[in-house]
Amino acid sequence: MRKKDNDKYFDTYKEIGRRISFFRNLRGLSQEELAAKVDISTSHLSKIEAPNTNTSFSLDILLVIADGLNVHVAAFFNPPEMFNPFVKNAENNK
Repeated sequence: MRKKDNDKYFDTYKEIGRRISFFRNLRGLSQEELAAKVDISTSHLSKIEAPNTNTSFSLDILLVIADGLNVHVAAFFNPPEMFNPFVKNAENNK
C-alpha cells in the first residue's frame, strides 16, 4: 500500500482494530490465543489492534481473524453491539 493511501485510511484501520479487540475480548481470548488460533504472530495482531495503529493488513488476514472470532467480516465495519446480526452464535453454526 502506498504511504499516501495508508494515511488516508488510518481511521478505518484503527476502527477495525478496535472492533477486532472488542470481539476478541467478548470471546474471552487473549491476543496470544487468537493469534495462535488464526496462525499469525502475536506482534502482528497487537499492531492491528493498537489504538494508534498505522499498520495496514490484507483482506485475507481480516477474513481469517473474523473466522477465528466466529463473526462475519462485516462485523468489523459496523458498530460493535452485543446482539449484532453479524455475530455468529452456536445456532448459526449448525
